[in-house]
Amino acid sequence: MKTFLFLAPLLLATAPAYAAPSDIDARVARVLKDTPLIDGHNDWAETLVGRAGDARWTVDLTTLDPAKYDTDITRLRKGGVGGQFWSVYVDASLPGPQQVEATLEQIGLMQQIFARYPNVFEAATTAADVRRIQAKGRIASLLGVEGGGQIDGKFAVLRAYRQLGASYLTLTHSRTIAWADSATDDPKHGGLTKFGEAVVHELNRLGMLVDLSHVNEATMRAALRVSSAPVIFSHSSARALCDHPRNVSDAVLKLLAANGGIVMVNFAPSYVSEQRRLWEAAHNGEIASYNAPPFGGLYIGQPDKAKAALAAWELAHPKPAVTLTMVADHIDHIAKVAGIDHVGIGSDFDGLSELPQGLDGVETYPALLAELARRGWSDRDLAKLAGGNIMRVMAGAERAALALKGEPAATATIAQLDGT
Repeated sequence: MKTFLFLAPLLLATAPAYAAPSDIDARVARVLKDTPLIDGHNDWAETLVGRAGDARWTVDLTTLDPAKYDTDITRLRKGGVGGQFWSVYVDASLPGPQQVEATLEQIGLMQQIFARYPNVFEAATTAADVRRIQAKGRIASLLGVEGGGQIDGKFAVLRAYRQLGASYLTLTHSRTIAWADSATDDPKHGGLTKFGEAVVHELNRLGMLVDLSHVNEATMRAALRVSSAPVIFSHSSARALCDHPRNVSDAVLKLLAANGGIVMVNFAPSYVSEQRRLWEAAHNGEIASYNAPPFGGLYIGQPDKAKAALAAWELAHPKPAVTLTMVADHIDHIAKVAGIDHVGIGSDFDGLSELPQGLDGVETYPALLAELARRGWSDRDLAKLAGGNIMRVMAGAERAALALKGEPAATATIAQLDGT
């Protein structure tokens, strides 16, 4: 495990020289009571669709099987959660109109959950909403549309999502789209097209957050240049520690600080550990070499031999462990490079096939804050990480929208702006 010795002198000066575990737990509990945690990204809706099927509309969400779900109401309470951006993700490979239809269904599912549990969840779109809802002891529930393809190239669809409660738009998901380059697909535009820049501006006008998770670095830089409001990375980590293109480089972290935005740190093992990222690439390469269609592959048409060969490879190449302390390393790094005001938590719970050791579900946020407290973080800075920073960003986006209040709604098409 890499240890970082870069905490600001102020942080170290305000922390006690030694604190027993019980003292740290009490500190974290006080922080979360005063500043309930706000997570930037949770895929509960997608997981309910995939695992509960039609029962998603009626299943009791109070306590769910932790082997199947990272989230339920009991564990949210235990984790000190007072705000959540719920992702309304849909498959980026779907045609545009189907993405819109699926997005509306995901929004409907989350709204129905809020209605079923009115003493637990309440919809929010502004920082004032969040404060009001938290004061009542409820979880302020915001929606994040996780992919620019979900607007189908239409500003009217974007505005409809906002009217339905969406608080951010992730500019791309896994695929490059007609107006923005993805981190995990071949680039086509050098970042954002003119239409993509117009999307950023319309998001600013609407008071919606511009989310740069999933976009490539050129798109990150373009959005930071164009946006008049602070931007977010709803679930990304530090590229200096794990060289995945989904993560944020130190150069972009410095631009983000100037913009006033925030990186909400992701828990995905391949975004947290460089050793794990390399192992997964090698593992996928082994699988491909056994079954490469249509004529190649060491064991094409021989599934038993392929299975045995992969088991032997895995025995010789153990999967690198990923832990809570490694996630804390990313938080520490972003705090060092961008500043303590520019980091938050965006777990990606219920969107991952595997989680870091020690971060098994939404009940484990206090353990992550406790690790940072042991490293010397003050209560004030833990509160910023937990929710204070994203609340500041939301307020900044609202101020930017107020400044643009007199501007007309965007109506141009991709063809009109980009000539395609």
